[in-house]
Amino acid sequence: MASHFQRAYPPAQPTTSQVRWFPFQGHKLLVREQNGQLALLHGEDLSSAGLNVSATLYIGTLDDTSCMACEVSSEQELPAGWREVDLRALFGQVDDITYAVAGYASVLLLWQRSSRFCPVCGSATRQEHNTWGRHCPDCGTCNYPPVTPAVLVLIHDGDRVLLTHKPGWGKRYSVIAGFVEPGETLEECARREVLEEVGVEVTDVTYKGSQPWPFPHQLMLAFTVRYVSGEPRPDLEELDDAAWFAYDALPELPAPLSLSYQLIAQWVSSRQKTSHNRI
Repeated sequence: MASHFQRAYPPAQPTTSQVRWFPFQGHKLLVREQNGQLALLHGEDLSSAGLNVSATLYIGTLDDTSCMACEVSSEQELPAGWREVDLRALFGQVDDITYAVAGYASVLLLWQRSSRFCPVCGSATRQEHNTWGRHCPDCGTCNYPPVTPAVLVLIHDGDRVLLTHKPGWGKRYSVIAGFVEPGETLEECARREVLEEVGVEVTDVTYKGSQPWPFPHQLMLAFTVRYVSGEPRPDLEELDDAAWFAYDALPELPAPLSLSYQLIAQWVSSRQKTSHNRI
């Protein structure tokens, strides 16, 4: 049976005696190394494991295990057997649901650090009951953990796809990406980003999926669009190349954990099926 994560909101307290810890030092998760494998801490008090923790949050239950997020001082030297790992590097070393909970934990810890004072008047904020929101008792301002929407756009034209490259990416190419602006629909954003970054006209904006991206708090929304006209011209403030590639002759792609990779892989699969049917 697939694992299930049930979110909890303040002032909820752990409901099970089994605990899984998600301790962070800055933006990196702390894990143990056991027999060459990474492992999260289960069931122990973190002080007995040699970690001095603060900002402990109960964030929900994973099956019958309570999930606790917490912070460890950046000045603490880690005990033997412990190491810090970037969330990107954690992908593939734990199951998908545990990876998702780790991302959720990092976002909530960041929110707790950054929301202690009102952005309007500077007063200390208070916890909103049954939410992760914070309200200001002086001016009444309420804020909640931010979710920043961004689009990923794959431009296709028959058996070829238009991919872009940024300085510093090595040999890796990817799809168009950009943040949604105020007053803009997702479809408008997809068309605007394409026009701004590579200067081509597209149509048939089609939603393909989404992915939370806790770096620090994006929600990525994937689309495909069909090429109509125009010669690709990369915006040199953002990109240094934009080029067409055949579905069976692609360059180096983003890491498999990313929605951009999954979007490209899904399109390639569809072209392979179409090609097979033409035979």
